[in-house]
Parts: sequence; structure tokens; C-alpha cells
Amino acid sequence: MPAAAPEQPVVAEAPTKKPRVPRAQSTAKKTRTVELTLTVTGTADGEWQAELSQGGKRVLQGLLVPAAAVSRAAAELHEDISKTIESVLDTAREQHRARMEELEAELSKVKAALADLQEG
Repeated sequence: MPAAAPEQPVVAEAPTKKPRVPRAQSTAKKTRTVELTLTVTGTADGEWQAELSQGGKRVLQGLLVPAAAVSRAAAELHEDISKTIESVLDTAREQHRARMEELEAELSKVKAALADLQEG
């Protein structure tokens, strides 16, 4: 009977790491986001101003903006924004109409008084 070969302990081999294959460089441009904050403020009289900030730094401030431009921009952005701004603009329009009617009435009185002075 042949002599039995001595048993050798089984040693678990550590898994070999696969060499990393570098990824191919993408030809697409990386998207870089730019943060701009546009603040538009208006008064009940219908005067509007814009302020622009970039990264917390004020780029523009106190820029006068026509009410019609604010209305158009709001309509382009979103219906809910447009409704809110239009309600503010409607209030301003009513105030200006009322003031115009007061001034027209006053102008009529002044014209009548002037006509009385010239008839003499």
C-alpha cells in the first residue's frame, strides 16, 4: 500500500483585485448651473423696480421696470403668478383712474373760472 501523502491545509486565496480600467472621457460639456435671483417689487401706484443678484452679490438694483413688462413676464412664467400680479395692477389702474377723474373735474372748474374772468 502506498504511503498516503500528507494532507496539506487548504488555504483560501484572497480574491485578486481587478485592475481599474479608466473611463473614457465624455465629449459632452459638463452642465454648470448659475444661480440668479430676480426680485421684482411694485407699489400700489403701479411703479415697479427690479433687483438682480448672483451668488448673493447684488448685480443690479433699483432698475425701473414698466408695469406692462412685468405683466408680460408674469404671463410667460406661470398662470398663478400672472393672476396675482394682475390683481395688483388692476388696483393700481383703478387708483389712477380715480385720480384722473378728480383732476379732470378740477380742470373743468379751473377752465370755468378762467372763462368767467375773461368775459368781463
